[in-house]
Amino acid sequence: MHLRSPVILLILVLTAGISLYGQKMALIIIDIQECYFPGGKLQLEDPELAGMNAGLLLNYFRKSDLPVYHVRHNTEPGGAIHSYVKPIEDEVVISKDQINAFLDTPLLEMLVADSVEQLLFCGMQTHLCVEAAVRAAHDLGFTCLLASDACATRALQYEEYIIPARNVQYSTLQTLQGNYARIVTTEEIIRELGQQKCKE
Repeated sequence: MHLRSPVILLILVLTAGISLYGQKMALIIIDIQECYFPGGKLQLEDPELAGMNAGLLLNYFRKSDLPVYHVRHNTEPGGAIHSYVKPIEDEVVISKDQINAFLDTPLLEMLVADSVEQLLFCGMQTHLCVEAAVRAAHDLGFTCLLASDACATRALQYEEYIIPARNVQYSTLQTLQGNYARIVTTEEIIRELGQQKCKE
């Protein structure tokens, strides 16, 4: 990990613990909130599929005793975290007012305290808060993965042009792929994590 602050790097060295792929991994769930589902004020395309896949990742991390961080945007109505990924007692929930989950929140400090070096992201919206979090995490030195089928977005309009949600999704994933993160599916990452556990 190549965090820019030598102080943060020293903390990680002193607190390093059990890891996967040689790096301790955490799941970051970004803004899977009720407002993005049917009946919400900003419904996305196929939010149910993304939410269910995020739930599968959440269940796997819970069973594997790996850290989970829930992030929610301060918005109403519909600001509650959806039942697909509802936090349980003792799981971290971070509220934010910015697009970037690291900006004006304690997320970075918490990850450092937990000796986390690798982050798996999922959430909503792919082209905004998810992308911003992935880019920021990469620039802070974390190894990043993004579950492509556990995030969702919507159609956008630029001047008179309508950009379909699928194009928004795919172009965002393509931009992040290789430059900022490794793009995986829910099935792929659960299989790989399972194989890694068997080797330990």
